[in-house]
Amino acid sequence: MNLSIDIARRILEASKQRAKELRSPVSIAIVDSGGHLVLFERMMSPYGWATGNISIAKASTAVMFNQSTDAVAQWGAGIPGFASSMSEMTHGKFIMAAGGWPIRIGGATVGGIGVSGGNAPGRDDEIARAGLGALEVMAPAIPAQPPQPSQPQQQQHSRPYRQPTPSYPSMPAPNNPSIPLSNSGVGQQQNVPIDQQAGTQHLVSDQTQEEENPYNDKMQFNDSRSGGQQ
Repeated sequence: MNLSIDIARRILEASKQRAKELRSPVSIAIVDSGGHLVLFERMMSPYGWATGNISIAKASTAVMFNQSTDAVAQWGAGIPGFASSMSEMTHGKFIMAAGGWPIRIGGATVGGIGVSGGNAPGRDDEIARAGLGALEVMAPAIPAQPPQPSQPQQQQHSRPYRQPTPSYPSMPAPNNPSIPLSNSGVGQQQNVPIDQQAGTQHLVSDQTQEEENPYNDKMQFNDSRSGGQQ
C-alpha cells in the first residue's frame, strides 16, 4: 500500500493543528516509503530555513530504520562515528533527534513524518504523534460480531490443539493350563504349548499301557514275593 497525497495531507493538517494549539510554529515534512518528499510546510517562514532540512531528515530516518528517531538516537549514541557516517552516506538525510515517526497503514510502513522547530523539549515528538492520530480516525471501525450459537460438539474439547490419546485394546492374560478355556477341544489343543502337549500325550500313553497290560511291574513284584513264601 502506498501513501496517497490525501492521507499525507490529513496527517499534515492534524500536526499543524496541534502546533497551533501549542503556539509552536514548526516545519513538517512527510515522505513516502522510499524517503521521497510528499508534502512539506514551514510554519515559521521568516527564520525557519534550518528546521526545514531537519524535518526532512527526521522523516527519512524514521522510514530508514522503521522506528522513531528518538529510539534511533538512544541506541545509536553508543556507536562511535555512527551519526556522522550515516549522515554522509545519506547526504544529510539522517539525524538522531526526537520528532520523526514512521507512518504505518495496515501494519505496513508507507512513509514517515518529521517535525522540527518546537519551542520546548519533546514538542516536536508530540506534534508528530498528533499527525499519526489522524490515521486512527480514518481507520474503519470493526463491525460487532453477533454472538455465535453454542455448539456442544466443539465445546467438548477444552484444548483444541491437544491430540487425542489413542486407546489400545488390553492385552489378553496368558493361558493358564489349570483353567479350562471356553473354546472347543481343538482350540484348547492349539493353545497348549508344545512341551505341555508332549507331556500330556506321554502320561496318557502310560496310563493306557497299564490298563491294557495287567501283568505290569507291580504284579511281577507281588508274584516274586509270593513265590518266596512258598
